[in-house]
Order: sequence, then structure tokens, then C-alpha cells
Amino acid sequence: MLNLATATVGERVQETLRVVERAERTRSGGEPYVVLTLGNATGQIDTEPIWSNLLDSGWADGAIRGALVQVIGDLTRYTARGFSRRQLKLSAPLRALPRDSQPLDDFIPHVNESSEQLWDRLDKVRHEIRSDPLRAVLALFFDDEPFRLRFERMPASIGGHHSMRGGLLLHVGEVAYIGRTIARAMRAHVDLVVAGALLHDIGKVEAYDVTWDGFVRTPAGFLVEHVVLGSLMLQRRLAEAGQDLCTFAQQLELQHLILSHHGRLEYGSPVRPLTAEAEILYQADQASARTTAVQDGLADDEAFRDGATFGDTSRLWLAEGRPLWRRDGGW
Repeated sequence: MLNLATATVGERVQETLRVVERAERTRSGGEPYVVLTLGNATGQIDTEPIWSNLLDSGWADGAIRGALVQVIGDLTRYTARGFSRRQLKLSAPLRALPRDSQPLDDFIPHVNESSEQLWDRLDKVRHEIRSDPLRAVLALFFDDEPFRLRFERMPASIGGHHSMRGGLLLHVGEVAYIGRTIARAMRAHVDLVVAGALLHDIGKVEAYDVTWDGFVRTPAGFLVEHVVLGSLMLQRRLAEAGQDLCTFAQQLELQHLILSHHGRLEYGSPVRPLTAEAEILYQADQASARTTAVQDGLADDEAFRDGATFGDTSRLWLAEGRPLWRRDGGW
């Protein structure tokens, strides 16, 4: 598999790739052209514009979002007005392939660690919880194999932090470890914070899906969103259990942790954090998401071309346009 993240300018490409996006555009004179974003599990890259004469000759026929295409071309570099990026210059028409000829996972970005490693860490912190009600509630989800299989495939976001297959599992483990550390330092209820961390994003199992179109929202994701979906999932599983695993007051507090973990109403939380544990969960969630955005930006060689120590802000939108700094000295 061609590694799109590390492939260099001048490299010849003959590869099967997924069409991530197809952008139909028009030049100032009215001439149409197409730019495709192509990708596999290692990353993605834009094509050079496919001009109208090539479109008329069928160079992009069948290259719709989610399609598999056979690609032949060369990696080039586009530079204009201080902006620079690699591009793929096609040297032959794209050829659409049947999608069932290849496994979807080969064309979806994924985390570097295996799901087994990520589960080992998450299950370890879960089994350190001493509260019997919390252990019982968590078991409703994390001892359920169909839930685990779906949970481990989901991204933590559609196009933001941890937007990779396995990103949700990675993110939730990070939030649990960060939240546990803060709770211990602030003398809060450690078990409650860890349980809230493990439950806070369960709604993404119903809000998101992994398809040939990439990471997409489900109808439930559009209509209800993951924060509220998570609270409803907890309520439903407790009702289905048919036994009093926790009191109604304890259920309310767990629902509050889920519903308030985005911190503010304008960020998608129906309520703001009203307990120390809810505030810690919100801060831990932010720490995982924002630090990952910075780390991903620092790892983007396209943003630090030609040995630059400060990044190209046009590529660092997840880091809120900050010119991130790659230190040039060791410690």
C-alpha cells in the first residue's frame, strides 16, 4: 500500500485509491474542472485540476465520492501566494473498480495502535474502579461484544480530532487517564470521573457510521446528536437490565456527566457541568481533543516544508490557525 503521508514529490503512483471528495469547480472564464481528493488508510491527497478537455475524454468518469479507482500519475508540488502542497498529476484516465473487490478498512484512516492494545489499557482502568454500581453500569456496555466491536471502529469525530478508525477508543482511553489524574489531584470522586469518561461518548456508536463515503453521521446523529444519544442509551440499557444496578439519583448523575461533557450550551451540551466531576470530565475531554489537534499539526510535514520551524497556518486549521512550532533543539 502506498503511504500517502510520506510519499515524496517526483514519486510515480500506480495505486488503487478511494475517492474521498469530488469538487466540481469553474474557472473565471466559465470552463468547468474537477479536483479529486483520493485516499487510503495512510492518508489522502488532492489531484491537480482535471480540465474540461480531459473531462470530455472521460478521465474522471465514475470518480464519485466513495468510489474505488485505479490511479496512474506522479506526485508534484503546487505553490502559489506562499501556500504549498503536494498534488497528484494524473497521466491516464481513472478507472473505476468494484468496491467489493477490496476491504473497506484498507481505504479508511486508522490509528497506529491495534484495537487489542487500546482495549487492554481501557479495560485496565475500568477494572480498577471499586464502586460496585459503577462497575455494573459499565459492564452493560463494555462487556457486550457487539457494542465493543462497533465502539472500536468508530472515529471520535467526523473530520476533527481523532478522526480515524479506532479514534473513539483511543480518545476515550485518553480522557479516562487524564480525568483520573485530575480527579486525584483535586480530591474528587475518582471512580465517578473514570466512569463518566468511559460513558461520555457512547452516543457516537449510534451517531456515526463507517462507509465507503468515509465517516458519516447517521440519521440519529443528525437529529439527536451523540451527547443526547449517549444519555438515552444509558437510560435504555438500565431499563433493559431489569434490575436496580444503581439508584435513580446515581443514574441522573451519570446522565449529567454525559450531557454536560461539552461544557457549554453553544458547544453542544444541553446543560453545563454542575459538579466537580462533570467539570473535570469536560476539561479532560478538551485536553485530549485539543492536544491531539496540536500533535497532528506538528506531525504534518506539509505544514513544515523546507525545514521550517513554524507551521503554515493554512494547513493547521484544527489547531485554530496557530503557527505551531517544531522545536529545533533537543533536551
